Amino acid sequence: MSFSSPSALIFGVTGQDGYYLSKFLFQKGYTVYGATRGTKPSRLSGNMSPLSNGVQLHSYGSSTVDEFLTLIEKLNPSEIYYLAGQTSVGASFNVPIETFASIQAATLNLLEAIRLTRSNIRLYNAGSSEAFGNTSLDGATEETSFRPKSPYAVAKAAAAWTVRCYRDSYHLFASTGLLFNHESPRRGSQFVTGKILATARSIAQGDATTLELGDLSIVRDWGWAEEYVEAMWLMLQQPEPDDYVIATGKGHSLEQLVQKIFAGFGLEWSRYVRINKDLFRPNELRLSVGNPSKARRILGWSAQTSLDDIVCALCESALKGSDWLQSNSQRSGLQQ
Repeated sequence: MSFSSPSALIFGVTGQDGYYLSKFLFQKGYTVYGATRGTKPSRLSGNMSPLSNGVQLHSYGSSTVDEFLTLIEKLNPSEIYYLAGQTSVGASFNVPIETFASIQAATLNLLEAIRLTRSNIRLYNAGSSEAFGNTSLDGATEETSFRPKSPYAVAKAAAAWTVRCYRDSYHLFASTGLLFNHESPRRGSQFVTGKILATARSIAQGDATTLELGDLSIVRDWGWAEEYVEAMWLMLQQPEPDDYVIATGKGHSLEQLVQKIFAGFGLEWSRYVRINKDLFRPNELRLSVGNPSKARRILGWSAQTSLDDIVCALCESALKGSDWLQSNSQRSGLQQ
């Protein structure tokens, strides 16, 4: 008797999470397919290095039911991870229609495509802590109400509710990971962590003199991306589908993060950072912390990397001039 290896189709494979998820699934013996929208697979190998030789890349024209259905029937994956869509909270205020189409509408179309195949595909949907809006210091749980404060957050909240609807109505195995902020050397410069790292490095090398930021008092729950993709996989290995908060459970202010990153380059942050009120978002979250107790209890998952260790790894990677520099300069807000 022969047993085929499990297979996974990752939408958004060229983004940070897609990269680390691909790496993780390879180690688990998966056949990994990467789906990219409107881009020829041959043009993406540089972005995926060193995984490009293993990921089987496939392009699709649009996020319609028919496009998803064609790809699913062609590849017949056992698991699908939907990590695609417009990923920048700040940009979503300027492109709300694109944001909603690439997140909620695309998720709905993908769910419908899976339903029409009548298959046993297991779906992971990339939710977001932004859907909760402001939280308490005790952290948001899976039972915390959604109070989104940006077009991005509204789209993520709607997508999560759509997943729940299809799970309950059509008995699909579909789970949403409500992930709080998670970083890595592949985080793009349109995200605040990547921007701080890139500028601090430039200042240390004498190529820049100042860093402009918005509100430094906001509090976020920062984790390590490589650990968070394991939680994605664990959700799809459970007997029943469900939604999970993935977080460290600890909050830190943006000022604390800036101080730690600049210290990693031997710099006193207050000499170089300037507050630009034009960078304040129209509707900013003041406090965003997650409570991962359910993930710890059911998935056996918990964050292991402290913020100090995260910053140390990021600064070390930037100083070495690793692939972080290339990914920072190439990444756009739309994860394909």
